[in-house]
Amino acid sequence: MSDGTALAGPDGAPRCPWALSTPDYVTYHDEEWGRPVHGDDALYERLSLEAFQSGLSWITILRRREGFRAAFAGFEIAKVAAFGEDDRDRLLLDPGIIRNRAKIDATMANARVLAEWAPGELDELIWSHVPASHAVPKTLGDVPAVTPESTALSKALKKRGLRFVGPTTAYALMQACGLVDDHLESCVARRL
Repeated sequence: MSDGTALAGPDGAPRCPWALSTPDYVTYHDEEWGRPVHGDDALYERLSLEAFQSGLSWITILRRREGFRAAFAGFEIAKVAAFGEDDRDRLLLDPGIIRNRAKIDATMANARVLAEWAPGELDELIWSHVPASHAVPKTLGDVPAVTPESTALSKALKKRGLRFVGPTTAYALMQACGLVDDHLESCVARRL
């Protein structure tokens, strides 16, 4: 049982404890989580996946990511913005994704909103919420679920018409996309 500090991974290197339950998590942790993500389509994908994750385990989404990408046209904002009722019906029957009507509707609606934005505007808005400082967590107990910056990001996104972007989802996005680095102090990923 962990006290919330980094634990030895399959190669003996210390990692955040959450990353050690499956090989999929180890790879995601080492190669993706906390690394800077830029680009409107890439950030729209992450925002959409974080919204689908709400109430579920991230591994559920991670293992279906390719299904989500296929179902949602590679998360190209312009393509998803053009989705109609037939696409919605198709998505509700797609076993490769989470078939949650509200989340599917939000993903499609968000694309329609974002299609009206200038290129780079989503990237700029999200990255404008990087905290001025961020404490390096020593244990999982030091990692917040919500911060003033994630609350502000959530409010900014909602004000601009986006859905399923609460403060907790916004913070998960900030962690996943490298706006904050919540790898534990002794985690090998801090040095990768």
